[in-house]
Amino acid sequence: MSNIAHQFGNSLLSFARDEEGAQVVEYALIIAVVSIALVVALKALTASGGGFSSFITRVSNCLTTTTCS
Repeated sequence: MSNIAHQFGNSLLSFARDEEGAQVVEYALIIAVVSIALVVALKALTASGGGFSSFITRVSNCLTTTTCS
């Protein structure tokens, strides 16, 4: 029984020292923060009075007419 407890303790320590999973968590947190920032930015751009719709209108006018302003 002592041998099984010793092996379990060693495997638990090995699991605690393993750092490969930490990198995955860090990348997931970075992706989450960037995603939240993009959602907030797009929400501000598409809100009424936001600059995104006027930007699209200006680009459309530049592509369909000869004058861009």
